[in-house]
Amino acid sequence: MAQQIPKYELLSETKTKEMLQMFKGERTGWVFVGPKKYFFPYKWIEQGTGFYNFKARPEDTWVVSYPRSGTTLTQELIWLLCNNLNFELAGKKYLAERFPFLEFSLFNHSEVTSEFLENNKDDPIKQQLCLDIAKPGYEIVAAIPSPRFIKTHFPFSMLPGLLDVGCKIVYVARNPKDVAVSWFFLNKAFKTQGYIGDFAAFWNYFENDLTPWSSYWSHIKEAWGMKDHPNLLFLFYEGMTNDFLEAIKKVAKFLGKTYTDEEIDKVADYLKISHFRNNRMVNNSELSACGIVEEGEFVRKGGIGGWKNMFTEELDERADKWIKQNLRDTDLRFPFFNNNKDNNN
Repeated sequence: MAQQIPKYELLSETKTKEMLQMFKGERTGWVFVGPKKYFFPYKWIEQGTGFYNFKARPEDTWVVSYPRSGTTLTQELIWLLCNNLNFELAGKKYLAERFPFLEFSLFNHSEVTSEFLENNKDDPIKQQLCLDIAKPGYEIVAAIPSPRFIKTHFPFSMLPGLLDVGCKIVYVARNPKDVAVSWFFLNKAFKTQGYIGDFAAFWNYFENDLTPWSSYWSHIKEAWGMKDHPNLLFLFYEGMTNDFLEAIKKVAKFLGKTYTDEEIDKVADYLKISHFRNNRMVNNSELSACGIVEEGEFVRKGGIGGWKNMFTEELDERADKWIKQNLRDTDLRFPFFNNNKDNNN
């Protein structure tokens, strides 16, 4: 029996009018979903029931994260480990096909899809891609035979009981300052988002839970509360960056896979950021070709600490206060996040 969709409420008319001027990829508005008021485009009203009642399978392997937390790297790592390090196939087939993004269709407004189609009217292959990414993700993923590999940014409270079903889940977390910076650049690069403002304005939206999949803190704390479940591996992107070889071994063990040190080294080299950034199978090059995202903007710099180049002193102090306040009720801490006072108090 289908579950009842969580209640939602519309963003205020005044705020909607303001944000539609800043985020040109949305043309209608946004909604707050469920008791924690997760933030989504208006299309949730059309597709939300389908996502909420999506059927997980025990054979599924999921990557769950808040956006820009190291998701793509983790996807490719998991796929390789689960597919006998098939570098040849990984080099020929887009990651989006091997490891689809469940809810991307929520961000394809019909008007924007029409514009993509018009811009690619002389290329039927590109036109079909524009149509495919607008199809409800729950229909596309449901048609994939097991074992499935699925990416989502939905928080656990909006997912179909993955741990109860027996899925394997890797949750990736990243410190909010680096997340916000990377999320800012992606919102500018993707025409489905179409953000035209500066970083300070974007941080204001992020801090006030007005960017998709927010609240950041509710999202990460939900996962942190489940970190001891045997079918969930909670990873920090900072930890992966600090010792990638150890992270690969940890993920392999969690997935029940065994590889030699030589093979682990080969995986690490394949996923090195200098290679990864230029890997057309993982950097959304197919979307770039259709004009959906700017070339070279999906996989950027990697690493940690890039926020230091974006935050003014005033904005940094404000962010520190916000982070400290939200860490008070949890033992969650970000390793190797050299943010001085706020991460350890």
